[in-house]
Amino acid sequence: MPTMQAIEISQPGSADVLQLSSRPVPQPGPGEVLIKVAAAGVNRPDVFQRMGNYAPPPGASDIPGLEVAGELVDGDLSGNNPFGLKRGDAVCALLAGGGYAEYAVAPLAQCLPVPAGFSMVEAAALPENFFTVWSNVFDRGQLGRGEGGAQESLLVQGGSSGIGVTAIQLAHALGHRVFATAGSAEKCAACEKLGAQAINYREQDFVAVVKQATEGRGVDVILDMVAGDYIPREIDALAEGGRLVFIATLGGSKAEIDAAVLMRRRLTLTGSTLRARPVAFKGALAGQLHDKVWPLLEAGTVRPVIHQVFPAAQADKAHALMESSTHIGKIMLQW
Repeated sequence: MPTMQAIEISQPGSADVLQLSSRPVPQPGPGEVLIKVAAAGVNRPDVFQRMGNYAPPPGASDIPGLEVAGELVDGDLSGNNPFGLKRGDAVCALLAGGGYAEYAVAPLAQCLPVPAGFSMVEAAALPENFFTVWSNVFDRGQLGRGEGGAQESLLVQGGSSGIGVTAIQLAHALGHRVFATAGSAEKCAACEKLGAQAINYREQDFVAVVKQATEGRGVDVILDMVAGDYIPREIDALAEGGRLVFIATLGGSKAEIDAAVLMRRRLTLTGSTLRARPVAFKGALAGQLHDKVWPLLEAGTVRPVIHQVFPAAQADKAHALMESSTHIGKIMLQW
């Protein structure tokens, strides 16, 4: 059986438990394809998995990695193939696991053609963040036009993260006013450059800034990766009919809220995780991205922000950088 190099989690723990190993090349099943991986993205859930706090869904590879780009080399192309992909095509794909390897298996429905003019590293930076942002900001959060047809506004917590820079760019490109929190002058400057009004959460109260900037109205949608004690403040920062969307709980998963305020102001609290969702759901998201976002990428209106690229064998260094939270944008691995 042919083998490949892969980065495996030798045991739960710190970044140095990531070890280069030899594994059998995975075999695609029905509706799946095999990708020769050129690059893979590093994401916060990979860190949680390495620490033993985020197990892969049933049937998924134990190798970390949720997004890749590379060459489609084999697999079942007979099923749902809306983009007409074929062997030899350059693709990027959303995975439930297995991305930190020279070969990875992905459902065909979760593969997209690499946007024109994109490198493999740039393409590998797309799936996890763009699927997540589209699903949560524009689907669950329904960011769009409000009463009277006015463009709605968005607050992004953690604007300099991979998710954050994606949300800022997409919302800005689609005509929305965007606010973003970040923890340093450098990160705030990066958010401003992408189209947001930045708020340094170490020095400013995001509720006060948002209220002042919107003449007391508040924002229509908040994308929240913090939760915890941010939640009551975020409720205060929402406009009438606003939506608060949770995608992570870095600040804790519990908070005390006043249900009467939610009812009186017609607020919606929602959230989601993506990794365990069915292939059909992710395939539908891929179609929306191809129709609405891929043209923005190919026009250069929206671009991934790459902070640093590591050789795949240095995945431990990539994870250490992720945990330092000093990066702006994406951290990538390259074979």
